[in-house]
Amino acid sequence: MAIQPILRYPHPVLKKLCHRVEQIDQNIHTLIQDLVDTMHDGPGSVGVAAPQIGVTLRVCVVDVSKNRHGKENNHGLLLMINPEITGRSGSATMREGCMSVPDYTGDVDRATEITVQFCEPDGTERIIAASGFEAVALQHEMDHLDGVLFLDRVTSIKTGLFRRKSYT
Repeated sequence: MAIQPILRYPHPVLKKLCHRVEQIDQNIHTLIQDLVDTMHDGPGSVGVAAPQIGVTLRVCVVDVSKNRHGKENNHGLLLMINPEITGRSGSATMREGCMSVPDYTGDVDRATEITVQFCEPDGTERIIAASGFEAVALQHEMDHLDGVLFLDRVTSIKTGLFRRKSYT
């Protein structure tokens, strides 16, 4: 259980399709705790996915409850194994950043409402409906599990990508 270094683009692991978790064991519990510790250590971070710390498994954590955009509408700390989006609606463009791409932010189109099915660390299957900032954060982290970075979804490289002034 430790804060792990974040891989930075263009590290090849960030572009890999992650494998499903077949068995929840102590290694998965340790991975989840490492993701939570790493997320809490990151400046303004609301989520981390396993490939960002070099593990190609379909595991991510998200918690927007402490962010000003997610305080009013969230499910708290989500520990997600093999998450899948089973429904989506609406569309909005929001500015996104990523610890794996620390020097840039970008405008990305995302669904504004999603339904996500995943397995919790205790093996319980869970389905949630997320909206707003939480829905965006979930889509961002789940993209990592498919080897997709926000850079791949920026609305326009010419007008939708911005050099970050500071990372806070």
